[in-house]
Amino acid sequence: MAQSKQQRFYIRAVILIALTIAIVFTVYSNVTKEKNAVLQVGDKAPDFLVVDMNGTEHRLSDYKGEGLFLNFWGTWCKPCAKEMPAMDNQFNVYKDQGVQTLAINIGESDLKVSSFVNRYGLSFPVAIDRTKNVMNLYNIKPLPTTFLINPEGKIVKIIEGEMTEQDIANFMDQIKPL
Repeated sequence: MAQSKQQRFYIRAVILIALTIAIVFTVYSNVTKEKNAVLQVGDKAPDFLVVDMNGTEHRLSDYKGEGLFLNFWGTWCKPCAKEMPAMDNQFNVYKDQGVQTLAINIGESDLKVSSFVNRYGLSFPVAIDRTKNVMNLYNIKPLPTTFLINPEGKIVKIIEGEMTEQDIANFMDQIKPL
C-alpha cells in the first residue's frame, strides 16, 4: 500500500512539473512572439538607424517616397561578392529614377568592410550593423538577403540568395515610384 502511494506521488509530481514547464514555455513564447515575428511581403518595413562607411546616418524613414533595395551581406559570403558589382551597376541606373540601394553588413570590422567596398569600387551606401539589431529586426538568416521596399514603406519582395544583374534590374523596376 505504501509503495502504491509513493508511485502516485511520483507520477503526480512528474505531471505537475510537465504542466509547469508547458505553462512557462507558453508565457515565454507569447511575450517574445512579436520580437521574433517573421516579416512577410505586404508588411510595413520596420524603421532602423545605421551609419554608413562615410559616417552618414540612414533610416528607413529617410527613403519615404523612394523605392529601397535593402541588401544584407557579409564579406566572407561568395554570392554576396558576386552580386555586389551588379548591384552597383543597377544602383547607378536607378538612383535618379527614385530607387535607392543600401547594403548592410552583418557585424564585421570597419577594415574588412572598407577593404571590400574599395576592392569592388561600390558607390552606393554601405553600413555595418555592429550590434546585429537590424539583422534581428528583419529576421535575417541566410546571406545575402534582400528586401524590396516600395515608396510607401511596404515590403514588396524578400529575396534570399544570389541575384543576377538582370534579376536586380527587374527587382529595382518593381519598386520604382510611379
